Amino acid sequence: MKNSEIKSLNKEELLEKLEAEKETLLKLKFAHGISPIENPMKIRVSRKLIARLKTELRAKELVK
Repeated sequence: MKNSEIKSLNKEELLEKLEAEKETLLKLKFAHGISPIENPMKIRVSRKLIARLKTELRAKELVK
């Protein structure tokens, strides 16, 4: 997801995407713990997306 896409989301959509991405990260971590996943960079990308979603959510909270 691009930053411009993240900024266009409203608060509810951000929360929804955040929960979905957290679940994806958890699944990736479990899969990687059992046997190495094909592309371990997916874990890093997922963590960064979660951070960007949390940052935008916080920014929207401060504005209102």
